[in-house]
Amino acid sequence: MLAFVPFLVLIALLVCCISVFGNATLDGASQVSLLIASGVCVLIGWMTKRLTWSDLEKEITKKVANCTPSIIILLLIGAIGGTWMVSGIVPTMIYYGLQLLSPQWFLVSTCIICALVSVMIGSSWTTIATVGVALLGIGKALDFPDGWIAGAIISGAYFGDKLSPLSDTTVLASSVVGTPLFTHIRYMMKTTIPTFAIALIIFFTEGLMMDVTGEGDVTMFMDGLSSTFNISPWLLLVPLAMGFMIMKRWPSLVVLFLATLIAGLVALIAQPERLREIAMGSGHNGFLMFYEGVIRSVYDTTSISTGISDLDKLVATRGMGGMMPTIWLIISAQVFAGALTASGQLHDIMQYFQRLVKGTVSLVASTVGSAIFLNVTSADQFLSIILTSSMFKELYAKLGYEPRLLSRSCEDGGTVTSVLIPWNTCGLTQSTVLGVATFTYLPYCFFNLMSPIVSIAVAALGWGIKRKKEEP
Repeated sequence: MLAFVPFLVLIALLVCCISVFGNATLDGASQVSLLIASGVCVLIGWMTKRLTWSDLEKEITKKVANCTPSIIILLLIGAIGGTWMVSGIVPTMIYYGLQLLSPQWFLVSTCIICALVSVMIGSSWTTIATVGVALLGIGKALDFPDGWIAGAIISGAYFGDKLSPLSDTTVLASSVVGTPLFTHIRYMMKTTIPTFAIALIIFFTEGLMMDVTGEGDVTMFMDGLSSTFNISPWLLLVPLAMGFMIMKRWPSLVVLFLATLIAGLVALIAQPERLREIAMGSGHNGFLMFYEGVIRSVYDTTSISTGISDLDKLVATRGMGGMMPTIWLIISAQVFAGALTASGQLHDIMQYFQRLVKGTVSLVASTVGSAIFLNVTSADQFLSIILTSSMFKELYAKLGYEPRLLSRSCEDGGTVTSVLIPWNTCGLTQSTVLGVATFTYLPYCFFNLMSPIVSIAVAALGWGIKRKKEEP
């Protein structure tokens, strides 16, 4: 039972952190909690004489080193998020997406729009806080119930958060387990696409059956985008080029770097006024001014005025600097995982879970269930993914399962269910941003609710699940 003490300490600390810091818990409080829990783990290791300082240093160094590629990817994600916004690529996607709206198609269109935006920017939080808030207002004008609107928004946003190569949770799950990013994404499609299709069918059917009398008006939102950015279908060639590179299975670092570089060049051609606005006040002119605008969009926080507050939030970017809290969290979590491994406590936990596993279905169900449990107890999706993958990684390897099955199961249970828990950081944030209580939208988040079920069902069918062949 001593092996579970560090987790209990971590849970208690996180409860206190959420009570004190609320949505700002990830800014540092969660990281400090992980380091304290690591200290408890080390203390138990010394007391049981199962840990030496040399072993601890080696294991922590190994864990952190394994995350180096993911840290670089996260920095590039911040860079691409900034450059794609400033260059007008993401605004163009949103502009054309908003034209899909109509009363009968509103719910399914809302889900699709949020999915597209979330895939492009890699953030469910940003999607919900910007486009989601705008769509909620439109839905209210159409007399749709708040729960249905929020459910469609969240379902779409978390579809993108789960599959986007720009999503920090997607990068995190793949890197911690050791699965190549695009291999992880392709494998997740086997559970994610069917789940999303079922959710779309439900939203489409309800939209046709529901009696709505109001009229939504998105003209102001679209005018704000078109007056601020040079909107052009030519800009869509950039995401198409990125999709081509992904299909050709280019290395993720190469794809993200080229996508950032191309977007920076596009910004110089298509959005010189936005670059001038970003560099305003620096005193530079000519080439140096535009150079500063591009570079700042890569690494710095940028804000562009559109005259519409909701739109200002959408086009604001964080750049590489905005990824630092997540990187800090990853490093702190790897310190915790290293301490658990070096002290032998992780092995003890695995022995406990191994007694429960009787086959593929029970293994996947245990992984998904653990991710959901950690979402409830640790109140954070990042910790849920990291801790679940750390606990099960050795067991999957021992039983001969591919790492991509573990990374997918972590996302099926961890990423999407976090928003359904009122005290989780995701649940707290989204209910506050949308102004809709968690338990009000929970029954309508069909994608989030069904993802764990479909994950276990696919495991039961054995679709795409392969075990490594044992050598004679």
